[in-house]
Amino acid sequence: MATTIPATRSAATATRRYPIFLAGEWVESDEPVEIINPFDGSVVGVTFNASHEQLERAISAAEAAFKITSTMPTYDRAALLDRIATGLATRRDEIVRMIAMEAGKPVREAETEVDRGVFTIRTAAEETKRIDGEVIPLDLLASSKGRFGIVRRFPIGPIAGISPFNFPLNLALHKLAPAIASGNPIVLKPPSKDPLTMLLVAEILEQAGVPKGAVSILPMSRAVGDRLVEDDRFKLLSFTGSPDVGWNMKQRAGLKKVVLELGGNAGVIVDRDADLDFAVNRVKFGAFAYAGQVCISVQRVFIHEDVYDTFRDALVEQVKTVKMGDPLDHATELGPMIDDKAAGRTRRWIDEAVVEGARVLTGGTAEGRFFSPTVIENATPESFVCSREAFAPLVTIFPVASFGEAITRVNDSEYGLQAGVFTNRLEHALAAFEALQVGGVIINDVPTYRIDHMPYGGVKSSGLSREGVRYTIEDMTEPRLMVINRLESQAVSLG
Repeated sequence: MATTIPATRSAATATRRYPIFLAGEWVESDEPVEIINPFDGSVVGVTFNASHEQLERAISAAEAAFKITSTMPTYDRAALLDRIATGLATRRDEIVRMIAMEAGKPVREAETEVDRGVFTIRTAAEETKRIDGEVIPLDLLASSKGRFGIVRRFPIGPIAGISPFNFPLNLALHKLAPAIASGNPIVLKPPSKDPLTMLLVAEILEQAGVPKGAVSILPMSRAVGDRLVEDDRFKLLSFTGSPDVGWNMKQRAGLKKVVLELGGNAGVIVDRDADLDFAVNRVKFGAFAYAGQVCISVQRVFIHEDVYDTFRDALVEQVKTVKMGDPLDHATELGPMIDDKAAGRTRRWIDEAVVEGARVLTGGTAEGRFFSPTVIENATPESFVCSREAFAPLVTIFPVASFGEAITRVNDSEYGLQAGVFTNRLEHALAAFEALQVGGVIINDVPTYRIDHMPYGGVKSSGLSREGVRYTIEDMTEPRLMVINRLESQAVSLG
């Protein structure tokens, strides 16, 4: 499984510069940033961190654009999103390659991400047609005779979005597409490690005709990005990232709405009657997709003791077949971690777990940014590989005496994003749905499953509110009530 990281390649041509997208204009700054390919250390491109002054221009432009976006008719918003989706589909191969190069994501997974991105935008185009309200009868008391209410949803104003490195396209689109659909401007901070993908998308936005000021895509330092959190002109902050950072942002966000998707240490239950071959293959996928750098990556698996040995042995054999290599090679299943820091942290956590009594069944070795897929048993629940979000290609496995014990063990976590349950017993599926303290229970699949229109988010330290296009639109709009009093004197005679 080991692979050798190539030496840094010298570019045959000048490195491309990627200006940043400020309210419909392409600009540079005094802070250029080289974007490095995690696979071989080569420079993918050069972009720029926005300055304080440039962010101020973007915020002011978003405020001004709200007068336009908030009054755009439904058909205009839907048509705009359709053009963006078509543009993304047309440039699919280019953007797939960019994701693979700047994020180190295997090209097969990058293809899936771009296809999901097109789906996310097209779903937003449809949902913009379904931002509905309701009519409420108010004459439930005699004093309200002749009255009824009409509720409509209205856009709330400029949105601040901060997206993570692991899905540089689609998780950013989960902020951008609903903002356009709901009539709100957005200032988006793409991930520092791989911002070029969304700057290519900005070209598509411009060509599709996004109103000036309605979208800004600005890489920026944390010092500048703090304005996104603290500036009261933003009416909603949408952040996807680490729990420590996210909850700190909420404390500083003031009166604005806050949507947090913060990850976790996702658990899986394997019941005694589960289809073990299927469960093994899905756990292998869920644990090692994008080198485990996924918020819903499988991290803890609780297997009924009657089938534990069989499951363990089959999983270890399957994991040994995982192919590591160049993300641009279609045969590659596991590429590099995002940087040396991530690989080093993983190594330390595994070493600490072994000192505490854990046993590494396969993997556990690193070569540069490549970390071999790792299966661990007998780890203590308090060890970092169990209790914290590993965000790495490792999975811990445990035998349990009963289905009830497995539920208790999954719930023994500060996180609660999603959980997977492999069982053929309906009563166990229903019990898990009722008892697991998570935002989503996935029956007969891993918690890594997601489709982009479903409500997605967690409880406890895993987040606040839900993503999924319709649910994000609800956060980006507010209901407003109009009460109508139909006076008897205004009654029309039908005689």
